[in-house]
Parts: sequence; structure tokens; C-alpha cells
Amino acid sequence: MIELVDPNDSRAIRNKNNVLRFYELVINQKKSEESIATFMTPGYIQHNPLIPDGAEALGKFFGQITKERANARVVVDKIIAVGDYVFAHVNFLNLFQRRSGRYRDRWRRYLQNGFRRKSPRALGYVATDW
Repeated sequence: MIELVDPNDSRAIRNKNNVLRFYELVINQKKSEESIATFMTPGYIQHNPLIPDGAEALGKFFGQITKERANARVVVDKIIAVGDYVFAHVNFLNLFQRRSGRYRDRWRRYLQNGFRRKSPRALGYVATDW
């Protein structure tokens, strides 16, 4: 894994470790529903058009995915942390924003047969050139 983190930025180090712990617990250890509240605020904003907003909905979504796909695993290829922002490359680009010690938001680029979400929170484009 490639890591870009300032060793003098304690917030960035903590946040990077929390993102890695999130993927490990929620996907790899398949403990999404019981551990999601540790990482996400109840009003978590989801930008994926296939998942409703809220931490509970995200926990249920990952719970369903990991039940349906027993071999599901996440491998973080690259991770960049600066202050309260963490960029994780896990077969897609994630950006987590932390508030009060938990994530409140996440953005993602989508490539789904030209699908565009009509939402004020959507990115407004589909990444087709990467």
C-alpha cells in the first residue's frame, strides 16, 4: 500500500488509521451493522445513488453485500491523509470528511453505464476516462 501522510500531522494519522479500520471491520471482518456507528454520524450523507443516506442504511447495505459475497474483501492500494480529509484508492476513489471524530460525508466517482444521479449532492458527472 502506498501511503502519503505527514508524520507530524496527528489528525491525518488518526484519520488514515480510522479509514483503514473502517474497511477492515466493515468489509473484511463483515461487522458492518454493529460497527458502522463508530465511524459514521447518524445523518451520514451518501452520494451513491444506490444507497440511502444515514449510517444505519450504509451498515445494512454493507451487511447485505458481505452476506451475499462471502469472499468480499477490501484492499487499499493508496491512501492520502491531510488533516480531516482522507483519500483512499480501493478500486475507486473515496473522500471522507470527518466532523466531531466521525465521518459525515463521502464522495465517489461513478461509472455505471452513463448513470447520472439527479441530486444536489451528486458529483454531477460520470467519470469515463480513467
